[in-house]
Amino acid sequence: MDQSNALTIDFVKPEDFAKWLPHWKSYQVFYKVNLSDAITQATWERFFDEASPLHCIVARKGNEIVGFAHFLYHESTWSTENYCYLEDLFVSPDHRGLHTGKALIEFLTEDAKKHHCSKVYWHTQETNHTAQRLYDWIATKPGMIKYDIQLHNN
Repeated sequence: MDQSNALTIDFVKPEDFAKWLPHWKSYQVFYKVNLSDAITQATWERFFDEASPLHCIVARKGNEIVGFAHFLYHESTWSTENYCYLEDLFVSPDHRGLHTGKALIEFLTEDAKKHHCSKVYWHTQETNHTAQRLYDWIATKPGMIKYDIQLHNN
C-alpha cells in the first residue's frame, strides 16, 4: 500500500501558512465571520510562541493539509489538572466522512494526556448536525448551555 498519501496528523509548521490559510478562511465562512488579517496573523504567530497556550495540529494527505484543530491548555477550578479546550476544528469538505476529524481529536486527546489534562472539551453550534454525528460517536454531551458577553468587535 502506498503510504505517501496516507492521512497523518502532526503539529503545524511555520512553512505551512499558505496551506493552512484557505482552510482557516473556509472555517470562517462556515461560521459567518470575517476575522481581520491582524487576528489571523496573531493567531498564526501564537502557534509558534512558547509563551502562548494556543496550539495547532493539522491533518495531511500527502503534502496537502486537509484539516486542522486549534486548542489550548488551561487551569480549572474544578480539577487539579489542566483542561484542553478544542477551540476550532475544520476538515475540508472532500475529506469529511473519512474519519479525518476523529483522527484530529484522537491526536489532540493523546497530546492532552501527555500534558496531564483531565478533560478535553469543545462547543459547536446547535445547527451543526454533521459535526454532532462525529461528536456524539466519540464523546459525551454534558448538557451545558453556552452564553457570551461580547466586550468589543474584532
